Amino acid sequence: MAKRVAIVGAGVSGLASIKCCLEEGLEPTCFERSDDLGGLWRFTEHVEEGRASLYKSVVSNSCKEMSCYSDFPFPEDYPNYVPNSQFLEYLKMYANHFNLLKHIQFKTKVCSVTKCSDFTVSGQWEVVTMHEEKQESAIFDAVMVCTGFLTNPYLPLDSFPGINAFKGQYFHSRQYKHPDIFKDKRVLVIGMGNSGTDIAVEASHLAEKVFLSTTGGGWVISRISDSGYPWDMVFMTRFQNMLRNSLPTPIVTWLMVRKINNWLNHANYGLLPEDRTQLKEFVLNDELPGRIITGKVFIRPSIKEVKENSVMFNNTSKEEPIDIIVFATGYTFAFPFLDESVVKVEDGQASLYKYIFPAHLQKPTLAIIGLIKPLGSMIPTGETQARWAVRVLKGVNKLPPPSVMIEEINARRENKPSWFGLCYCKALQSDYITYIDELLTYINAKPKLFSMLLTDPHLALTVFFGPCSPYQFRLTGPGKWEGARNAIMTQWDRTFKVTKGRVVQESPSPFESFLKLFSFLALLVAIFLIFL
Repeated sequence: MAKRVAIVGAGVSGLASIKCCLEEGLEPTCFERSDDLGGLWRFTEHVEEGRASLYKSVVSNSCKEMSCYSDFPFPEDYPNYVPNSQFLEYLKMYANHFNLLKHIQFKTKVCSVTKCSDFTVSGQWEVVTMHEEKQESAIFDAVMVCTGFLTNPYLPLDSFPGINAFKGQYFHSRQYKHPDIFKDKRVLVIGMGNSGTDIAVEASHLAEKVFLSTTGGGWVISRISDSGYPWDMVFMTRFQNMLRNSLPTPIVTWLMVRKINNWLNHANYGLLPEDRTQLKEFVLNDELPGRIITGKVFIRPSIKEVKENSVMFNNTSKEEPIDIIVFATGYTFAFPFLDESVVKVEDGQASLYKYIFPAHLQKPTLAIIGLIKPLGSMIPTGETQARWAVRVLKGVNKLPPPSVMIEEINARRENKPSWFGLCYCKALQSDYITYIDELLTYINAKPKLFSMLLTDPHLALTVFFGPCSPYQFRLTGPGKWEGARNAIMTQWDRTFKVTKGRVVQESPSPFESFLKLFSFLALLVAIFLIFL
């Protein structure tokens, strides 16, 4: 049984891993190469090697009720979408509340993690670290790697003919911190992910002209959904997820495209994805359509050629003068402290069972936490991964035989369509609720809706039809949180507390009362059809 656990990285997944180890009676030691916790969410003016980097204006893409740790809600006076500085404060509150700091060794770089000579028997690892130029070695029963995948910028300069002749400035979005550098410049941003659109929008407030170049297009949505609700609290419900997964993929895709285009017709704005059979990661940006329609941002296709002071786009012969090029072309990931025989990265993915465990190890004592892109928040996903992983490391839960794990990994790598539900275009993408529920099932912590409907019908209906907030993951099983029910029933109160700065009394109309009665009856019929 694992007792001493080494954790690499003190970001959102690393903090959750420390807490999960403590809950299971293990002894975690977390190694963090920087001088503070927070990982991605800790802004610095300069890029630090081996650590994710963000720009000053970053705001969360998932609202606070959907992106908190499952037993630690955000403060109720926090905005629904949290700026990075407040997000970091929240992580520090979490670390202090659960007394995690004493288990973290800051300014300590992990140099190597290698199997001990008796690994086939003990499953132990030798971890070599560097602190203030002093190298140390220690033996651990298990290792949890929580370094994320946003540290190694992908900069495919070979794909841009003439880039070496460009006399202006170019850099990867990882280097970007403030928009001042764009003042009165002609800017080209390549790549239409979340970073690319954010940078293009910010640049458009100061630059002379901004172009946003995209090869495949993207689905741009607002953080604000119908009636002003946070988008993910509306989209991410068990009821809707069940409907999506029970419908044929073409129908689900058509419904999704129709809904997204209600806010913004992507074809009219030059944003429509070329491949609409597979779901691309949503681009969350409330301002982009307004910047396009007012001529502040110009959408363009891929680059044909880069010249000394200009670029040419495909499908046009006109040269556009450019001063600065920003490559928002994403990231690759690697584990430099691990030998390839332990975890091998190929084609943007690693051979990991349930995105966590290397399938070929004789002893399941190494776990990768947070190497996944769910259609949902990373915090509860990484936390749920850690809850299951720690119980596997401890020996409470068992993994299937290697042959079964490898077969599943290969099937996921092939990414064959199931013909039902959403189809994801990238290997690390996953259906959030389905994936979380699968891990919760392994630790017997998945909400039991049928029994709940008999004992607590109000809660059961809220869990099924309401937002699939992380508190649901603490209603039962190991790590059960007594405050989970109350957190679920008051989640909308916290959502609107910060927006209702002015309250107006509304007098209900008879027609509204009739609609409520009709809706209640329709709900009863739906419950009957679903549960009985």
